[in-house]
Amino acid sequence: MSEWVLEVSEVNEYVRQLLQNEPALRKVRLRGEISNFKRHSSGHWYFTLKDERCRIAAVMFRQNAMRMSIRPMDGMSVIVSGQVGLYSEGGSYQITCDSMRPDGIGTLYQQFEALKNRLAAEGLFDEEHKRRLPYRPKKIAVVTSETGAVLHDICMVSRARDPGVPLVLVPVQVQGAGAAESIAQGIRRAAKIPEVEVVIVGRGGGSMEDLWAFNEEIVARAIYDCPIPVISAVGHENDFTIADFVADRRAATPSNAAEMAVPDLREILAGLDGMRQHLQTALSQHLQETRLALMTLEKRLAACDPNQRLTALEKRLGGAKMRLEHQMSQRISALTPRLGMARIRLDSAAEQNLQRKTERLHRQKLHLQALNPEAVLERGYALVLDGGRVLPDRAAARTHPQMTIRFRDGEMRVMQPIRRVLMAAKKKLTFEERLQQVEALIAKMESGEMPLEEAMQQYEAGLNALNALEKELTAAQQRLTVLRQQSGEDVELPMEEQQ
Repeated sequence: MSEWVLEVSEVNEYVRQLLQNEPALRKVRLRGEISNFKRHSSGHWYFTLKDERCRIAAVMFRQNAMRMSIRPMDGMSVIVSGQVGLYSEGGSYQITCDSMRPDGIGTLYQQFEALKNRLAAEGLFDEEHKRRLPYRPKKIAVVTSETGAVLHDICMVSRARDPGVPLVLVPVQVQGAGAAESIAQGIRRAAKIPEVEVVIVGRGGGSMEDLWAFNEEIVARAIYDCPIPVISAVGHENDFTIADFVADRRAATPSNAAEMAVPDLREILAGLDGMRQHLQTALSQHLQETRLALMTLEKRLAACDPNQRLTALEKRLGGAKMRLEHQMSQRISALTPRLGMARIRLDSAAEQNLQRKTERLHRQKLHLQALNPEAVLERGYALVLDGGRVLPDRAAARTHPQMTIRFRDGEMRVMQPIRRVLMAAKKKLTFEERLQQVEALIAKMESGEMPLEEAMQQYEAGLNALNALEKELTAAQQRLTVLRQQSGEDVELPMEEQQ
């Protein structure tokens, strides 16, 4: 009797057909909580549905997943519809889903959200608490399982980037009962290791239940209280834990954590090479700019040659000399007629004034006799005189140290005490200003209102002033002649002599 032996594939195919042909399993609706959800690069969804006692593998292919408005995640309670069958190659049965709708939130997800919200309210996730990673840490502590692939991945990436950065393993339990306490103790031990400047806490991927230790409050507070920066590297890129939110940096994978903590020597060397090239370029540019500056200074120095400067100054002096001579000639030519005219007007004004005063003298002789001060003396008055001139008021008397008082019966001389007369120093007037004064004096004499004594005094003063001005004008003409005769000799005259 021959033995009937079946192949594994034959058994699996038989079971698959049984499940496929069972009418009750062709259109099934299941309620459960999503666990270990993965979105494949092909677009297919792979996950596990579970309740309090059991679980079943589930898949939703890309054409159906694209029609779903729901965004599945671990801990979400859903209702799916599909066909229960067998995955022959794996020998496991599963439900192939064609639809999915939410049915509330799972227990684990509720716990996750509640703890997340409470810790966020306490400020454990605030960016102000996040610390910057050192550029090249002296030592890195890795808090993970000593048997997992996480340590291997971190070591491989770290050695490839910078073999000079040492790694220290702090072995902990990352799954199961007591895992959270073990991880928290491992973080505290790592912080006490000398020269450790970065702590990496992590494990490989898994379901929400597998990663739950990193959602415990004790782990979150250990990361928050750690005195050195902590990188969280838990699961895969789509996995988020409470530890990720508390940590200073979150890495998508353990390999990514090593890339964050360890600088790439190749990038450093490339940066140094770039800096060297930049420095060379900057130095070359600086040398070129310096060379151009020196050339510019040489040109400016050549332009400052003393010979050229002396030549330019000689030209300027020659031009100034010619302008000075021309100006003096014009001034003298303009002043000469004015002096002559002033002399003529002065003589005419003096003669006219004498004639008018003579005529007035005859008309007023009798009147003056009536007003003779001598007659007043008979009534008990006195006259104050200075050299025969009457001093009319107190201010005039104060300026004369010696006076004569004439009474009815004789005269008496009076000496005033020595007085201090404070007079402001008079500004020395220019030729033009003095000539204008003489002209103004003449105009005043021509008005005929000036007393005789004052007119005689003003005439004498004007004549003296004109004589002085003529002397200055003659001296200026002579000086100009001398200067013109001097060849190439620079002579600087005082302003008074130039005028």
